[in-house]
Amino acid sequence: MSATELILTHYRRPHNRGTLDAPDGVATRVNPLCGESLTVGVRLTNGRVDEIRFDGESCSVGRASASMMTDLVRGLDASAIAALTARVRALVAGDPAAAADPALGELRALSAIARTPARAPCALLAWEALADAMAAAVLAARVADGLP
Repeated sequence: MSATELILTHYRRPHNRGTLDAPDGVATRVNPLCGESLTVGVRLTNGRVDEIRFDGESCSVGRASASMMTDLVRGLDASAIAALTARVRALVAGDPAAAADPALGELRALSAIARTPARAPCALLAWEALADAMAAAVLAARVADGLP
């Protein structure tokens, strides 16, 4: 399957689209350039993503990136997600090593975004919302544990 076909498949039939009941963390990010908006909700178990969902309106690149992201981050903790996010940023910026990184799985289809840098914010929107949702979940856990 070509990169374009893979992106369109995730756009048309996104994985993990919807909302979570009682998420540990939820965040919304908006791309002011085009008006797209994505919300990501996470439920953690022992600091790792146990469940994740996304919802909102975005272009094919944004929705496909979110769909692939939800498949890839399940089971990861905040630091692993931060490292993966940095790798995705490198991918959409045109880093050839990231484009060949098997750890990115289907996300490697987004390497074509480097040819149209204006689409990079679309590809990264869900990842930014995920970072915010993880931060909210970690903060909520600290408060629940009585920590500052």
